[in-house]
Amino acid sequence: MHHEEHKQQPEQEPAQEASSKATRVGQDVSPEQVGRELNWYEQKLADRRERLQERAAKISDESGALYQRAKTMASAIPFGQPILVGHHSEGRDRRYRDRIHSTYGKAFALQDKAKHYEQKAAAVGTGGISSDDPDAIEKLQAELQQLEANQQRMKAANQVIRKHKTLEARHAALVAQGFSESLASQILTPDCFGGIGFASYALSNNNANIRRIRQRIEDLQKRREASDVEVEADGYTYREDVDENRVMFIFPGKPDEPTRQLLRQNAFKWSPRRGAWVRQLNNAGRWAARQVRKSLGEALE
Repeated sequence: MHHEEHKQQPEQEPAQEASSKATRVGQDVSPEQVGRELNWYEQKLADRRERLQERAAKISDESGALYQRAKTMASAIPFGQPILVGHHSEGRDRRYRDRIHSTYGKAFALQDKAKHYEQKAAAVGTGGISSDDPDAIEKLQAELQQLEANQQRMKAANQVIRKHKTLEARHAALVAQGFSESLASQILTPDCFGGIGFASYALSNNNANIRRIRQRIEDLQKRREASDVEVEADGYTYREDVDENRVMFIFPGKPDEPTRQLLRQNAFKWSPRRGAWVRQLNNAGRWAARQVRKSLGEALE
C-alpha cells in the first residue's frame, strides 16, 4: 500500500475503506448474465422464497384488516369523549377501549411478523454458494476467476500509484488500466491514516478467499468423483448419497427415543422427503455417522 500524507482525512475506518475499495473492484467489471433454466437447487431456493413472500403477504393482509377494524371501533367514540367515571357505562367503556387498544396491538404485531418473513424471503440464496448446488463447482470457479482478477487489478493499481507522483498522473494511470473515473477517485482518496490505494490487508484477505475457494473446489471435485455407499446393518440402512450430498440413516420404522437422541446429538435431522435421518456428506458428516454406527453396535474397522 502506498502512503501519502494528506491534511484532510475522511472519517471512515481504514478497514471499511479498504473493504469498500476492494469490493468495488469486483463491481467495476460486470459479469456476463447467461440466461438458463434453474437447476433443482436453485428452483428449491426460488420455491422457498416464494413461500415466504406469500406468507408475508397473507400476514400483512391480516394486519391491515385488524388495523381497519380497530379504526372502525375507535370511530364509534366521539372525538375527545372521556370515560365517564362513576357512570354506569364506565366499565363497558373501559373494556371497549381496551379491545381497541388490543386490536391495534395485534395489527402492529402482525405487521412486524410480516416484515420478518419479508426479510427471510429476501435473504434466501444470499448465504454464498452451497455445496448442495449441483453447479457449485462451476459457480465457485467463476467466483475464483473474479477474485484472481481483482487481486491482479489491486496489485496493478498500487504499482502505478507508487510509480506516479502527482494525483493527476495517478488518476490518469488508473483510468488507463480500466478503472472508472469514480473508482479511480475512490482509490486515491486517503484513508484515516493518509494511505491511498489498496491496503495490504485488503490484498491478504482477498488472497485468503482465493485459497479458500480453491480448496472448496478441490473438495467438491473429489466428492463428485466419489461413489455411493450403502450398508445394510442390524435394524437400519446406512447410505452415503453423492447426488443428494447427504449421509443417511434409514430405519424400517420410527426409531426409539434413545436412537433419535443419539442421531440428534450427532447433528442428524429427520428428512420427511427422504424418509431418513440426514446431514451433509462431508468429512464431519462421515465422522459423525461413524460415531452413530459404533453406538448402534456396528463393528467398524
